[in-house]
Amino acid sequence: MPGFTFQSTKSLLMEPGASARIGELVKALGCRSVLLVTDPGVMKAGLLQAGLKGLGQAGVAVTVFSEVEADPPVHVIARAVAMARAAKADGVVAIGGGSSMDVAKLVALLAHGDEKLADIYGVGMVKGKRLPLVLAPTTAGTGSEVTPISIVTTGENEKKGVVSPVLLPDWAVLDAELTLGLPAHVTAATGIDAMVHAIEAYTSKRLKNPMSDALAREALRLLGGNIRIVCRDGANIEARHNMLFGSMLAGMAFANAPVAAVHALAYPVGARFHVAHGLSNSLVLPQVLQFNAPAAEGHYAEIADILMPGKGNDAASLVEWLAELPVALGLPTRLRDVGIRETDLDALAEDAMKQTRLLINNPREMTQAAALGIYRAAL
Repeated sequence: MPGFTFQSTKSLLMEPGASARIGELVKALGCRSVLLVTDPGVMKAGLLQAGLKGLGQAGVAVTVFSEVEADPPVHVIARAVAMARAAKADGVVAIGGGSSMDVAKLVALLAHGDEKLADIYGVGMVKGKRLPLVLAPTTAGTGSEVTPISIVTTGENEKKGVVSPVLLPDWAVLDAELTLGLPAHVTAATGIDAMVHAIEAYTSKRLKNPMSDALAREALRLLGGNIRIVCRDGANIEARHNMLFGSMLAGMAFANAPVAAVHALAYPVGARFHVAHGLSNSLVLPQVLQFNAPAAEGHYAEIADILMPGKGNDAASLVEWLAELPVALGLPTRLRDVGIRETDLDALAEDAMKQTRLLINNPREMTQAAALGIYRAAL
């Protein structure tokens, strides 16, 4: 058996109500003052209350940065770093979605030393250390709490990644109660995002390994078996817990067996048209799978057997199942549904080809002409 490496978050805490224990966790890490990173929607929903109470009880001072935007641009990260430094924060906490966790990772790094964000884009470019870091997701989607990746919007229409094990937090706190209030359309889009993580990890051309495979399979079993339930009954705490667990496992999988063309083609959709990341993935997923099928047919058949046991065990069945899922969940299913026109597709394909960090993992070689064809099929 060929050797492999595997990295993930050092410690996990998963139980309903776990966010109330964030204070004791950061205090045990030696923190006396933390920057809490979140977004306006999470604040408005009252999801910080348990965490803030626990931090207060632990005697940890808190400064809240609530200006996180979806697909966070560079200037948001700069403001958060400046606030952390002004508060003399010796730790960073995030309670929020993937964007909040991505910002928190970079704040923990950049507020600690003198590295510059522009110098660390790419894989393995981080040289320094970070502040203690605790991440608590409020969606079952990105898996950012267990990945060494932070995605930044640079310029007007481009995303770049910072990838380093230094970004893995000290604690991932998974509290299903934080996800109970998610609207059905957000639950659906983030859930499909997590499924894409598992699917692409399972078929990645680079670094796929027995550990990532095992995690991806279990993630797909949990996510596929619960996504319809949580979209229909958002108060089902068991299904919410299972989705959060599945999202985390998928995050562990793709952190080690990286994602590929679905994400590469989704990023320009999000950057140019401000479409949420999970929905961007969903909009191109069936078409990318169809393109990849000649090179990944066996793996797709195995995934089909997980998602629909006894009902389909080939690549065509998987593509059909995943094309029907967003319809059943009430999501937009065509690029034109989010304002994209035929005249936009050349620019999208050109931008997609810049995602070389992702495209090298795709099971089938992606060309600009092929990307354009996929966008046309998805229009």
